[in-house]
Formats: sequence, structure tokens, C-alpha cells
Amino acid sequence: MTARAGGEVRLGLVATRRGADALAAMGWGGPANYVNDVAKVSAVVRSWEDRFGARVIYLGDHSTLILTVAAPPTDIATAELVAAEHFAFCPDNYWQGAPDETVAGYAMKLLSERIWRFWWD
Repeated sequence: MTARAGGEVRLGLVATRRGADALAAMGWGGPANYVNDVAKVSAVVRSWEDRFGARVIYLGDHSTLILTVAAPPTDIATAELVAAEHFAFCPDNYWQGAPDETVAGYAMKLLSERIWRFWWD
């Protein structure tokens, strides 16, 4: 799904083998202010597909990506590593979303979180 100006939401289908590949195939420019190569974003999401059963469920015109996660991390050590990945992938989640958040605090949330939200300014 993608959101458009005015709150309108549209459902889209992209012919790819994997959901993460749809980001690059459709030319999504969401994180353009952070990284200009959406293939890099797709590669990270592919890794999360493999490890955590992540699936793309939403792309916003305004730099928003939402994933469902079938198997989030189950131990704090893994969650801390994934929290660091999230920071490298989308630092705006920390810098602008929760500037007082620590990696350890963010990791604790990942233990039960089945929706991962990313937003780039």
C-alpha cells in the first residue's frame, strides 16, 4: 500500500520474487534524503525477510516504510544487534522519533514488536 497526498491510500502490486525487491523495481524514492540507492534499502529488507519473516506492507510518498515481522528477535543479544541495524538503516527513527531512546531500550521493544516502522526526513 502507498499513501498519497490528502490521506488517500492505494494498493499496488509489483511483479517480483520477493517483497523487498519491489522497492527497487518500482523505483521507490522514500529514503532519498538519506540514501540515494534504493537497492541498498531492498538488500537490508531482504535480509530481514530471511531472518525474521519481514514483509513490506506499506510505502508512503513521504519516506515511510512499514514491515510486518513474523518472527521478531527472541533474545536480548539478537535484539540489540537488530536495534543497531535499525539505527544504521534509518537513523531518523532515533534522532527525530525518540531522541532519548537508547539502543538497549529500543532492543527491548523489538522483542515483542511485530510491526517495524521506518521514516526518513
